[in-house]
Amino acid sequence: MKRKVAFQTLGCKLNFAETSAIARSFSGERYERVSPASKADVYVINGCTVTDAADRKCRQAVRKIINSNPDAFVAVVGCWAQLRREEIAAIPGVDLILGTEEKFDVATYIDRLERRDTPEIHACERVGTEQFRAAWSAGDRTRTFLKVQDGCDNRCSYCTVPLARGRSRNPGIRQVIEEASQIVASDIREIVLTGVNVGDFGKSTGETLEQLLRALAGVEGLERLRLSSIEPDLLTDAIIDLVAEERMIMPHIHMPLQSGSDRILGLMRRRYRRELFRDRVMAVRKKIPGAGIGADVIVGFPGETEADFEETLHFLEELPFSYLHVFAFSPRPGTPAAAMSDFVARSVKEQRSRQLIRLSESRRMLFMQNASGTLQEVLFEKKSADGMVAGLTGNYIRVVTPYRSNLPGTVRTVKLTAVRDDASMNGELTGTEE
Repeated sequence: MKRKVAFQTLGCKLNFAETSAIARSFSGERYERVSPASKADVYVINGCTVTDAADRKCRQAVRKIINSNPDAFVAVVGCWAQLRREEIAAIPGVDLILGTEEKFDVATYIDRLERRDTPEIHACERVGTEQFRAAWSAGDRTRTFLKVQDGCDNRCSYCTVPLARGRSRNPGIRQVIEEASQIVASDIREIVLTGVNVGDFGKSTGETLEQLLRALAGVEGLERLRLSSIEPDLLTDAIIDLVAEERMIMPHIHMPLQSGSDRILGLMRRRYRRELFRDRVMAVRKKIPGAGIGADVIVGFPGETEADFEETLHFLEELPFSYLHVFAFSPRPGTPAAAMSDFVARSVKEQRSRQLIRLSESRRMLFMQNASGTLQEVLFEKKSADGMVAGLTGNYIRVVTPYRSNLPGTVRTVKLTAVRDDASMNGELTGTEE
């Protein structure tokens, strides 16, 4: 009789790709995959530890599973397990803890283990820098997240990623093309390139991200290619030109800014200053007028004064971006920022976050209003509970239209109409698409 196994992922797109790779390592003859909301014999939780909030969500997820399924075997894996193993081990009901590298062998560990009073822990004190573990997400009829890079060499003062994932590394272009061809063969329409620092691709193989993008653009059957995120200092003119020229590469650029204050960027140990970020945004907007441009911003970094925040706010108000991802700083153990003084009060961080979120909402609304009446290609996903079907345009606008059975998993030309209350737009199929 097959054992039922469920997987739950918290955190970034990279985690989702890796969870899919882990799931494929479980023998179909011995295991039946089920939803994490259902009863299972084995649960694998791939956790994230990038912020305090991420830690909290992971703890809540594990405790909820254990409380609902006290007899199940529970394995916690990934970045959270790598850096917070003692904390996780203190949660009654956890059976196995596997770090960043060991998580890919979770099926082997589970095959030989039974329930235990104290969890078995396997996590290297120092993550290796040589091995690259391939991964891509599965189970979605429309998009796949393809891992093309891992680790990071930047050592930003607030970030635990180098501690959790090690140095930057990547596979060769030939391997990525082979993986992309396998993905396309399963009728996937869009590949999203993901990693910790995607722009660093090629550092360990003597290649470049531009070369990878050009090679992927030649993969037969691949309809859409998208970058998940790229550091501003790694977004070259050549990459911008390629996105502008190559129709199948989606006009969507997401870059981490983190602060609009050069003083704070210095304290963060970021590898650029605000004028470089401005230059990259304006270069994208000039070459690709309709591109979706997103940015990450951290508020309340230690020592961030009201003047520093106002500088960030005014800097962003001047830029033609289309949305923001806003994060309140939280100290991560083991990072230089955790030992800094002049911590910003929680109430101040919340107030600053609200200001930037309002700015983001207004820019997203303006971006969608400017797109109203235009024709866009939309990759439709599955049917929603309200009888509609949604999908994404190339420039990252979510579009909703009445469900038809032939829409999910297809790319259709749609006329964008009204902006909806849920930050999406209504769309009408053109005459040739009906």
